Amino acid sequence: VQLQASGGGLVQAGGSLRLSCAASGLTVSSYSMSWFRQAPGKEREFVGAIRWSAGRTYYADSVKGRFTIERDDVKNTVYLQMSMLKPDDTAVYYCAVKYFSGSYYDENDYDRWGQGTLVTVSS
Repeated sequence: VQLQASGGGLVQAGGSLRLSCAASGLTVSSYSMSWFRQAPGKEREFVGAIRWSAGRTYYADSVKGRFTIERDDVKNTVYLQMSMLKPDDTAVYYCAVKYFSGSYYDENDYDRWGQGTLVTVSS
């Protein structure tokens, strides 16, 4: 199983960016997939998740209304659409897959991680 995260870069505050998480070795529609992020000097935190069943989504309060998670079953890819970006969104963003039930918010419940992609938001 491999998760390949991409799409990070430098963007000005208020701008938008779309991250991709391309999966191989698993079918994204069969598992819950999530995005986490880790800012410099901080712990990794939950950003959002898309549930395998019916594609229901969950978001951290800090990104709710600004970020959207989508899934393309044909491309076997999960996306994180980010808009109205703030400097506080600067972090390395990781995608992850959870094989079993459990908390979406706890990184310890995830089984595979992508390598991370850096998002830098300038003020």
